[in-house]
Amino acid sequence: MRLSELFGILKIKAGLPDREVAGVTCSTDKVKDGSVFFALEGSLTDGHGFAAKALETGAAAVIGERELPLENYFRVENSRRSYALASAAFYGFPGRELRLCGVTGTNGKTTVANMVRSVAVAAGLGCGLIGTVETIAGGHRSPAERTTPGPEELHALLREMADSGDRVCAMEVSSHALAEDRVYGLSFDVGVFTNLTRDHLDFHGTMDNYAAAKGLLMENSRLSVINADDPRAGYFLGRADGAVTYGVDGGDFRAENIVCSPEGVSFTCPIGRVELPPGGRFSVYNGLAAICAALGLNIPEKSVLRGMSLFRSVPGRMELVPTRGKYRVYIDYAHTPDGLEKVLTALREFAPGRIITVFGCGGDRDRTKRPIMGEIASSLSDLCVVTSDNPRTEDPSAIIADVLKGVRGEHIAVKDRREAIKTALEAANEGDIVLLAGKGHETYQIVGTKKLHMDERELVREIEDEKNLK
Repeated sequence: MRLSELFGILKIKAGLPDREVAGVTCSTDKVKDGSVFFALEGSLTDGHGFAAKALETGAAAVIGERELPLENYFRVENSRRSYALASAAFYGFPGRELRLCGVTGTNGKTTVANMVRSVAVAAGLGCGLIGTVETIAGGHRSPAERTTPGPEELHALLREMADSGDRVCAMEVSSHALAEDRVYGLSFDVGVFTNLTRDHLDFHGTMDNYAAAKGLLMENSRLSVINADDPRAGYFLGRADGAVTYGVDGGDFRAENIVCSPEGVSFTCPIGRVELPPGGRFSVYNGLAAICAALGLNIPEKSVLRGMSLFRSVPGRMELVPTRGKYRVYIDYAHTPDGLEKVLTALREFAPGRIITVFGCGGDRDRTKRPIMGEIASSLSDLCVVTSDNPRTEDPSAIIADVLKGVRGEHIAVKDRREAIKTALEAANEGDIVLLAGKGHETYQIVGTKKLHMDERELVREIEDEKNLK
């Protein structure tokens, strides 16, 4: 792409010599000769302070929002939106070559996106995936760094999908990504809203701001798929141009004859009987959302039912861990009050014995949800083992103290997560369920600023080895 083409799209008037653009970036580490650098203001750093360095490193131009006395620097009204548009243009607007399905909501995004991919593949459509656990482009899988990547990485992935034959992309769209304009300029064929419950208030400040960020997806979707049973359904319907609603208690597309057991979840909907892996009512909602989204992508009903039947649980979502004990161990990513309540309610439906829950709360994140999660875990479990999650730069003991303010009933506090899991397994009897909540698919723990290896599946095996379980 030529610099003149890019500046034309961004509506920037400049008399610079025309040349090929080597890349677009907001990181000085990725600047090379001929790059265009975008100065973005973040919560921790301000890219405008690196504008001079970018030019010295070889950037052909720097684009930002402030007045800076630098040659080849250009001011725009919104550098984040300009960066998103520039990224799309640099990669040839790959989003226009794909059927885009965006999924937003506090909980369920990962599962719904993976269900949509399962259906698209069953229909013979190559389908990419962008999400919390992994990205898939042209069948190539890579671990995800964050739920929704930044614009340059996002459009590079979309280009890889389109060039490799994918025709659909199922994408998790986080509230952070929407608020930061990472998906600005993309037009979604289908936008899914799963639910809105307390989370990320450290970033958004209020629930209204949180909802407003997620509502941006509805505004940029041809068809919105909205959970009719969520209290904020009306708000999201008001942000949508065209919409279909789903639910158990209400909605255009409803589930009936729901059966939840240790073997799986099944229900009847307008296109037939659906069979899913083990879960609870939240699995029904996820299934309904995915089915409506797939139908909105014009995938035939027969392929939708087949794709749903082929769906397998996502790692870290109600994941049953092989054990040698006479108890069951589940790993789930539940790290919000609503997520924890839903998974514990689901387990209670088929738990033959006690439920022992191991959980903590992340550091440097919303502190107000900690006692709420403590109350939920203790009220829905027979025994709580409160421990560390990702403490980051906070004192783990202080985080646990916040959680314990809401805990009622039988509980134990164990700061070391490995020891907490060991405590839970030693307390488990035949028929009991041990829930390891919060980490899910993560195979690490963030302590301070370091990411340390920690895979709870491995920990369970190691602890059982130590106990000499046969």
